[in-house]
Amino acid sequence: MTLGYRESTDSWADVLRDLRERGLDEPLLGVGDGALGLWAALREVYPTTRHQCCWNHRARNVLDRLPKRLWPDARGRLRAAWEAPTRAVASSAATSSRSGSTSGARTPRPRRSTATGTTSSPSTTSRPSTC
Repeated sequence: MTLGYRESTDSWADVLRDLRERGLDEPLLGVGDGALGLWAALREVYPTTRHQCCWNHRARNVLDRLPKRLWPDARGRLRAAWEAPTRAVASSAATSSRSGSTSGARTPRPRRSTATGTTSSPSTTSRPSTC
């Protein structure tokens, strides 16, 4: 165990280099919460490792950008995509409504930033979306 400075690239790179020196072969897949420092460190220390956001964080990021009234349907779609046996089935599950009808579902309105006075769509908020 080593001390690090938050989740910076340097801290993560030190941890990954330590693991490599102790015999960890290059992982095939790195799963994380979208912390930018981890992804940058993985590219540096283990350049061929693929990156994937964990499903819990992915779902939370999606729900965060939707009005609460759409959460039940979105949760169902996300669950169906997660349980799908293939990418094609997952894509279909994520884009179709559980009830087969999208009536009553409206596209979320753009958010207004109080700091800058600008608007952005819910999928392009000022927060970086890494997952």
